[in-house]
Order: sequence, then C-alpha cells, then structure tokens
Amino acid sequence: MTPAARSGTAARPVALFVVGFARSGTSALTRVLSLCGAALPPRLFGAVKKHPAGYWEPREAHYLNGPFLRRHRSAGFDLTLRLQAEGAFDANEEAACIAKIRAYLTTLPAAPVVVIKDPKITVLSGMWFEAARQAGFDPMAVIAVRHPHESIESTTAAAGTSPEFGGALWLKYSLLAERNTRGLPRVFVEYANLMSDWRHEMKRISAALAIDLDTQEEPAIDEFLAPALRHHLHSGPVNEFLGSDWISATYEALSAAARDDPLDQSALDRVFETYRVSEHGFRTAFEDFHRLHRLWRLVPISMVKVFLEANAIARRRNSTWA
Repeated sequence: MTPAARSGTAARPVALFVVGFARSGTSALTRVLSLCGAALPPRLFGAVKKHPAGYWEPREAHYLNGPFLRRHRSAGFDLTLRLQAEGAFDANEEAACIAKIRAYLTTLPAAPVVVIKDPKITVLSGMWFEAARQAGFDPMAVIAVRHPHESIESTTAAAGTSPEFGGALWLKYSLLAERNTRGLPRVFVEYANLMSDWRHEMKRISAALAIDLDTQEEPAIDEFLAPALRHHLHSGPVNEFLGSDWISATYEALSAAARDDPLDQSALDRVFETYRVSEHGFRTAFEDFHRLHRLWRLVPISMVKVFLEANAIARRRNSTWA
C-alpha cells in the first residue's frame, strides 16, 4: 500500500478509482465503498440477470471510454498492449479526451470521496487521473486482486471464452492496474479478504489513503456480500495457461501486497516486459498470417492445380519439374 499525505482542511476531494480486472470483485468493492460513505456517480450501469448485485459503474464512463478505444482498434477485451506503446496517442486527441473526462468529473456529487469504477479505466487511467487533477480532485486507487482461476472461470462462464483468453486478459489488466497507479496513493484489496472480513479491508483502505470510511451500514453490507453470490471459489496453486510463470508470478506479487507485505515490483516489471515483447511479436506475425489468409481464400483451390500444372508444362525442360 502507498500511504496518502492529506493536509486536513486544505485537502481536495478524492476521486477514488477502483481498478483491476473486471472479474476480480471490482463491483463488490465499489458498492461496499459506497455503503461506507464514498459517493457514487449518477446514472449507473445497474443489475442484470448475469450480474444481479449490480455493476455500480457510471454509464457515462462507458460513453467516454468506448469510442476512444474503438478509434484505436481496441476494446475492453483487447489482449494487446498496443495502447501502451510510446506514441500510441496523438497529443491533441489525448488532450481533447482529457478535457471531456474533466468536464464529466466536474458534474459528480460534491463529497469528500467519490468512488469511480469502469474496468476500461484501467487501460486509460493516465487520462482519467490527469482529468481528475484538473477537475480539482486528488486521484487515488484501490486495486482489486482475485485468484486468477476464479477470475478466469467467471470470464468463461459469462462470455464462453477459453481459459487461455481469460488468463491473458486477467494478466494484462492486473499488470496495468499496478503499473499505472505507481506514484498514486493506493491500496491492494483481495476479493477473498473482502468477502471474509470486509470491516478489516475498509480499515486498511481508510488508513492507507487517509480517508474516512463509515461502517454504520453494516447490515446492508453484510446482506450485499451474500456468500451465495460468490462463485468459482479457488484457493489452490495457480495453473499456467500461457506457457510461462507470468500468471502465478503476478498473482503472488499482488496477493502479497494485499496482505500488506512488500510488493515485488521487479517481478511485475519482468512479467510486463516479457509479455509486451512476446505479445508484440506474435501480434505482428498473426497480422501477416491474417493478411495472407485473406488473399489465399480469394483463390479457388481448383485454380491451384491448374496453376501448378501449367507451370509444369511451361517448365518441362527443367529437370526439377520432372
């Protein structure tokens, strides 16, 4: 955890961002924070059949993040690190996006702490943090941590995707949540710890960020964190889906930080760099594959035989075509 330095009456309001992989308890964490006194933005993305407890994220964040990602051939399910490459954003476009986010943040409720959550903020957090500063907030972060198998199984159940896809997405968002919040007041919270003792976790957050969290809504919080709504429990070792130790090393580092043990930043840097290089290399190779495959599909397979036989006739004097 990175403690916050607050200056009493001179302190600005806090924009408390809940970041991390979407299937890591971010919704539960956001709702508990709101029941402990943090103000929620208006016009939320609420409960649906697959998520009866609600998402607790502002719809406006979707309207801001979605178009920006699409313009850059990305989305919330993008496994690449294309947006983290140097020069990925045009300076003018980035400034315009920050201005839009800032304008939105100025409409949020006047409160000492406002909690903001949209998983895509994890990918675009630099712009959101800067916009928060310009809007008069002190940005801080709560980083949601969850056993990767639980997150992966939750993703598979919701979207019908493979464990490999879920593992890569968990890895990307977990790495970016930690990396992009360096230098900010922040605290790591593991989903299992929140479910087993939310009072302790709220005290940790309050102490780390120097914010007041009121626990007078205890009955409502206990009811909200109903054990029946928790699925995909897993407490065993981490299996690797990507042919490396990336997932286990990342979870080990983040889980330790959620216990207030020292954060192994060098391990996370190693995983991020190897993932970045590997992802870029395979992405480039697969782009060539898809380009060639599109061309190949335009050629009827019957024409391949005609082409080869015509070449054999034309080159019949060449012994290599005998």
